[in-house]
Amino acid sequence: HAIRAAREERMRRDWRQIDWDTALETRTRQLFEIARDEDLGERGDITSAATVPAEAQGTVVYRPRHSGTVAGIRTLAIAAAVYDPALRVTIEVEDGESVEAGRELARLSGPARSILAVERPSLNLLGRLCGIATATRQRVDRIASTGCWLYDTRKTTPGLRLLEKFAVRCGGGHNHRTGLFDGLLIKDNHLALAGSTAAGASPAAAVRRARSWLAERPDLADTIPIEVEIDSWEQFVEAIAERPDLILLDNLGADRLREAVAYRDRHAPDVELEASGGITDRTLLDLASTGIDRLSMGALTHSAVQLDIGLDWVA
Repeated sequence: HAIRAAREERMRRDWRQIDWDTALETRTRQLFEIARDEDLGERGDITSAATVPAEAQGTVVYRPRHSGTVAGIRTLAIAAAVYDPALRVTIEVEDGESVEAGRELARLSGPARSILAVERPSLNLLGRLCGIATATRQRVDRIASTGCWLYDTRKTTPGLRLLEKFAVRCGGGHNHRTGLFDGLLIKDNHLALAGSTAAGASPAAAVRRARSWLAERPDLADTIPIEVEIDSWEQFVEAIAERPDLILLDNLGADRLREAVAYRDRHAPDVELEASGGITDRTLLDLASTGIDRLSMGALTHSAVQLDIGLDWVA
């Protein structure tokens, strides 16, 4: 019971979790404005202009070709507004929903030329986000029985970070820090560059320095956790003595992780442990079963396969 209570207390100190908000709406609008300019240039869609009457109207349906998890469905309405306010979007599913192949996700109606223009950019973004959510959901389900939480990383596509992290959330995963501005994560390079000797600074000294820095900033002290990365047992023992909020154990095997969890439970049950580095689908369950609190996995975003979604003309 004491260990469970300590974990519940630890989990209150976390990174910002991305929900759909005005920041995501703004970023989505910016992305589609860029996509529109890339595609249409100064001449517009010359193929549609040459072959499709200006007065032609149509209706299309977005349908996945494979089963998956929905993420970013609200981007479709923003895309339509950017390309042509005369376009009308009807959403049939919700973010985070599991769907089978062929399920109607949304319906788009309006000028046929505008539908043809917005088709590929809207599919590109929606497929990307649904692919991340689908891959995340599969992994979250695999480790659900362990109680370990799965986190993303900053290994995201430039310009798409907020949306990709939102997609991880839609798949049941959790968000690590959004950027350098809202997370205090002391990594090996910080230790190397902070030290006055060739050996660099110690993890314990870096944690103390970070804690002093936060103490001078009361607006941040209660909201930003301190995490330090270690890559050896000696560093772990030294770091946990300072009781940072989190310790990131980098590239340690399952046996070593079990030892770290047992040591933490005996000496510092208020410290949360995260494993990262080289985690694959083959090792995921084994690592999650060690008792570690969380795993962070860059592959959630940098290696996700886009969910194949198509547009079917219905009118």
